[in-house]
Amino acid sequence: MNRKLKTLLLPALAAAVMLATLAGAPVPGVHASPAATNLTGAGATFPYPLYSKWFDMYHQATGIEINYQSIGSGGGIQQLKNGTVDFGASDAPLTDAKLKEMPRRVFHYPTVAGAVVLAYNLPSLKEPLHLTSDVVAGIYMGKITTWNDKRIAAVNPGIELPAAPILPVHRSDGSGTTYVFTDYLTKVSPEWASTAGKGTAVNWPVGIGGKGNEGVTGLVKQTPNTIGYVELVYAVQNKLPVCAVRNRSGRFVEASLDSITAAAASAASNMPADFRVSITDAAAADAYPIASFTWLLVPTRIKDAEKGRAMKDFLAWMLVDGQKLAPALQYAPLPEAVIGLERQALDRITVGAT
Repeated sequence: MNRKLKTLLLPALAAAVMLATLAGAPVPGVHASPAATNLTGAGATFPYPLYSKWFDMYHQATGIEINYQSIGSGGGIQQLKNGTVDFGASDAPLTDAKLKEMPRRVFHYPTVAGAVVLAYNLPSLKEPLHLTSDVVAGIYMGKITTWNDKRIAAVNPGIELPAAPILPVHRSDGSGTTYVFTDYLTKVSPEWASTAGKGTAVNWPVGIGGKGNEGVTGLVKQTPNTIGYVELVYAVQNKLPVCAVRNRSGRFVEASLDSITAAAASAASNMPADFRVSITDAAAADAYPIASFTWLLVPTRIKDAEKGRAMKDFLAWMLVDGQKLAPALQYAPLPEAVIGLERQALDRITVGAT
């Protein structure tokens, strides 16, 4: 190319490059790096401490950013239904009726198992508090109203209980944690089952509400004579004492990795194909009775191929590397049998428009 022609063409080429860049069109000979694929999710506060860690570490490893709103299982289910997120998260498996309301078919992927504990604020009490299922139900039905009630004293011999009114704390928002707790109460108390029942939200006979596990934890921590149900890690991080609860075998068991694992293992040998299973009030002798799996709710068809591959890759990572991070945050890793079934279930996610 002669010098005169180059002088004439260079300004025109520069202008073309600028116009193409402003328009977002590809420029010949210039290869831009592809934008990172981002995923959005919303739902359960129960596993949020772990999910927050997972999503951060996965972003560092892959560049894929997963934006998650910890708004409660009910909110996550609604956002998935509305199509405003790529996946939901819930501690309550969807009912058949709820599944039919979804615009796309949704599948449940268990992530870890955790425990709902009864945290309390009794400054004068130095020994761990023991509760039975009938006492727990009685407190939340408003039939056991003082801490020195004879039914509480009977299972806490030798402990001086205060003659103070009990203030039960519950969730004010739609919550998978509430579902787990009321699922347990429904199994152990016929009266509870026939009145309040189970669900992500119920009509509480007594008590005050807090938003999220964070809200319930805060109320219990700040208010003497309270008791509230929260996910184990929230109680641990806030240094709140928790009750040992009598299980189906008659043993008083505190929530721990071992007792949660014992509850999860009880379901592993008879896991349904869709992974919707309850492990509250498990029969295992060492099981903590208010334990549950928590699930990611993922559409079985993801039209955006990049998002679909990113979702499947994350789920595969979660089943291996993610499980290793669970114990440090008081969650029990999935039983190996369940992990094997989930690996096979990844094939149920179809990626792309066809």
